[in-house]
Amino acid sequence: MTESLSKHERNLSALIHASTFSKFFIPFGNFIVPLILWTANKKEYDFVDHNGKQALNFQISLLLYSIVLGIISIPFFIGFFPNIFDFDFFGFGHLNKWNNLNFHLDSDDFRFGTWLVPVGITGLLQGALFVVNIVYTILATIRTNEGQTFQYPITIKFIK
Repeated sequence: MTESLSKHERNLSALIHASTFSKFFIPFGNFIVPLILWTANKKEYDFVDHNGKQALNFQISLLLYSIVLGIISIPFFIGFFPNIFDFDFFGFGHLNKWNNLNFHLDSDDFRFGTWLVPVGITGLLQGALFVVNIVYTILATIRTNEGQTFQYPITIKFIK
């Protein structure tokens, strides 16, 4: 497939994938920059059209997964706040009254309640999503620059 693709087409496709890293410098840059590059060139090059869709679908999917993980962890944070203030905060104190582990640290009680495991798991999953984003974006950039098609894992096809 490399023979039929021009160097410009491969570089542009690789740039679309690499431009998702702009989120570290520009808010929502992982959507804006690839979207601009893709829409400007999608009618000219089929390879760029395919890779633009792949990059945007992957970034939208990761955003959706992060939002879902954040929503899942909200009830555990609500149950955690009464332990910080040590009183019944908005009537949610009963959420942490079961299965608490108390540690004695410098004459202060520090409570690890039932929130620790679920919030820890969601935190690890958020970290895993971050690593997956970095690794697969680099792989996609390299593969498309070589002229190979690349399919991201765990991607929902929002743009077909």
